Order: sequence, then C-alpha cells, then structure tokens
Amino acid sequence: MGVLDEADVRALAGFKGEDAPVTSLYLDVDGATHVRRADLLKELDNLLRSVRTGIASRDVSIIRDLKRMEDHVRGGIDRSHVRGLAMFSCSAHDFWRVVELPVAVRSQVVVNHTPAVRQLESILDEYERFGMLLADRQRARMFVYELGEVIESSELFEQLPRQEDDGRAIRKDGVKDHVAAHAHAHIKHAADVAFRVHQQRGFERFIISAPDEIANELESVLHPYLKERLVARCHVRVDASSEEIRAAALQVEADVERRREASAVARLRDAVGADGRGVAGLDGTLRALVERRVEMLLVSSSFAAPGWRCGTCGWIGRVGRKCPVDGAEMTAVEDVIEEAIEEALAQSCEVEICVGNADLDVLGQVGALLRY
Repeated sequence: MGVLDEADVRALAGFKGEDAPVTSLYLDVDGATHVRRADLLKELDNLLRSVRTGIASRDVSIIRDLKRMEDHVRGGIDRSHVRGLAMFSCSAHDFWRVVELPVAVRSQVVVNHTPAVRQLESILDEYERFGMLLADRQRARMFVYELGEVIESSELFEQLPRQEDDGRAIRKDGVKDHVAAHAHAHIKHAADVAFRVHQQRGFERFIISAPDEIANELESVLHPYLKERLVARCHVRVDASSEEIRAAALQVEADVERRREASAVARLRDAVGADGRGVAGLDGTLRALVERRVEMLLVSSSFAAPGWRCGTCGWIGRVGRKCPVDGAEMTAVEDVIEEAIEEALAQSCEVEICVGNADLDVLGQVGALLRY
C-alpha cells in the first residue's frame, strides 16, 4: 500500500473475514522509543505472545497471520523513514496489507471480524495534507506536508534593487517606487509558485507565514483556490531551518484541527439540544448507527468501551447477549467504539476523532450528527 488516504481506510474497514477472523497489528517502530532493534523485537514478541496464549491450535488462519507478521518485521524495516507499522492479515482469504507510517502508533494487536482501523482513521484525521508558504520581500519557500513529513518543497529568491542613489541621477523616491514594484512582483511570483505546487500535489489546507507588512498583500494575490483553503497565518522566518519550519507548521495544523473539532462538537451540542438532529452518549449513538441515520460520528480519542456485535444482522450495542433484532447469539467485543467507527466508514459517514475536547466528554465522549 502506498501513501495512506481515506479511501484506503474505508476499503480496509469494508473487508470482512467470512471463514476466519482478521488479525490487525500496530507496532511502534520509532527509533526514539526503541533505540535498539532488539528492543523492537522484544515488543513484537510480547504482542504476539498475548494472542498466541489465547488461541487454540485449530485457529490455523490466526496462527499463520501472526507468523507472517513476525517474519515481515524480522525481515527488516527502514526505520529512517518509518515510525509506525500497521499490518492486517486474514490467511484464510489470502488477505494481507501493510501500511508504513511516518508517525508513531500505539502498539496493539486485535483479532476481529474486520481490520481494526481506528488508529489509521485517527492519524488521517490529525495529519491532513497541507501546504505552507513562507515569504518576505526577496525570498519565498513553499512546502507540502503529508502525515507530518515534507513531500514537496520549492524556493524562490529575487534580489531587490539597491535603494541608494548610485550616480545615475535617479531620484531616491523613484528608486523607492521601483523597489516597491519589484517587491510586489516577487510576492505575486511567490503566490504563483504556491498555486503551481497546489496544482501538482493538491492540499486541502493552506498556511502562510510572512511579516505583517506584506502578509495582507500576499493574501490578496493568492489564487481563489488557495484563498478558500487558507486556514491560518504564522510567524516563522523564511530563512528558518527546515526542522523549525516543520515544527511550526505542525503546531499550526494541530491548532487548526482542534478548532475544527470544537466547531463540530458545538454543532453536536446545539443539535442535541434543539432540533433532534443530534444524539449524544454511547447507547443513542450506536442505535443511530444501526438505523443508518448518522451523518458524522464524533468520538473522544481515548474513549473505549466493551460491547456486543451480532454476526447475523450486524447490530452493535453496549448490552448483550441476545440480539434485539433477530434474537441471535451475539459476540462480545473488546471495544465497541472500534466497531462503531468501522460501521460509520462502511456507511460513508464522516468520522471526527476529537483530542482533549472537554465538551464532548461531557456529552458522553461519543455522539453523532444525524441525517434525519
């Protein structure tokens, strides 16, 4: 699998293990966490052991899944670029997917009827592709970030003419006008560079960083496509190091994401209290999902709860053991929130995983905006 996108996650969530369950394994391979390869392999062994001790010898597909995952990791991973690894396997159906991520994940192994995609969805939610343009009167630098890493960079430098009278009998106010015109042309060129990069790479969010005296001018000459994607300004010098720029960009992006989450939660709060187009709390949210009424599912990032799933009709809920729809014996699930996210993706709902939002926590840590 190449660069991760929403279509990949939805495709994963849509796979069902009919004859055998799916094994999902997330492994934190970040060198900052596991400096030595031996430390990484020890964590892998602990994860695999936790599953192997709980399965029977007849669970051949799961045994093969774990062996394939172990062989993949022991075969070597380029940890100079990969910080998180996600593997999904169902040997009975010859299903195998590997996702290498430039961001860390929480080490976890899940055996379920579908791939466990909650962590992938959370990463996509947190790290959308975005562009950042830095400019002053002579220099511009354009970056595109995806999953926190630079995937595109461009630079532009245009020397301003000298402002002092150099003996050519040019009045200083004329030189000043010439310099201003040159600076305006440079700012326009910088905006053009940003638009060309957008055409080539595409991004949904855009950030500019420029001194206050030219920031408004820069924004005014942006292409309309960039103006509608502009979400923030920041103040990073155009000659800052690449790492300083990356850190500032990610902080701005995180702030923008928190604001977007807060806006969605505010819509939920108003909908719950006003027109009935919103529901809060686990029971009501799961019921709305089963009834296929959900437009957007909102979940606190740390929220997990046990629950039940009906293998016959797909009903999910907090209380078991008999399915309230068809009376079938249901399967206990360790995290019904994982089930809810997978069901929402299967229904093409928008999923918003919120980080540290106290208002959503008050509403029960989960809720949904409804279609009707």
